[in-house]
Amino acid sequence: MAPKNAFSYVLAIVLASLYIAAADPDILVDYIVPPNVTNVTSDYFTYTGLRGVIGGAQPTNFMLTRVTMIEFPALNGQSVSYAFLQFPPLSVNAPHSHPRGSEILLLLSGRLDVFLVDTNLKLFTKTLEKGDMFLFPKGLIHFQYNSDTKNQANALSAFGSANFGRVSVPEALFNTSVPDIILAKSFNTDVTTIQKLKNGLGSNA
Repeated sequence: MAPKNAFSYVLAIVLASLYIAAADPDILVDYIVPPNVTNVTSDYFTYTGLRGVIGGAQPTNFMLTRVTMIEFPALNGQSVSYAFLQFPPLSVNAPHSHPRGSEILLLLSGRLDVFLVDTNLKLFTKTLEKGDMFLFPKGLIHFQYNSDTKNQANALSAFGSANFGRVSVPEALFNTSVPDIILAKSFNTDVTTIQKLKNGLGSNA
């Protein structure tokens, strides 16, 4: 198999595997209460974990703060969750997908370049201004980049799942047990280069 065809084959498998997902199941009650909760009050439906994040100190690297059913149990069964995204200058939210829910991003401050790849390998790009929104369909690979050299960008994303999940493309390819020789042939390079990529893979992947 030619290197170009091998790369296309690997990428197609990654795209297909990320796209296959099930929606949150419908529930037959108003809301789901964990077994350890015996008295439901308004506090159960309130989440205060973003108080210290929104308006707080700005991070030096891209930061994603999740609010899913794991952090906020009242979301279980409600098919909704949130994430607060902070982009310091020149930071990137690496290519990834959300297998269990579509994402709609609202830019709260700054400017942000957004990218989306569909299953036909077509790339969609847009530069968002404050107040703009962008939709990332469920399971499709996407990423964001703050190209501003001085100003922070902040965004709030809503998801159509109580636990949207996140599959990082760099992590899935280079931080798993995929053999180096397979990656080298797929990317038409050598094993040494693949090992350098693995060694340089940061926590933002």
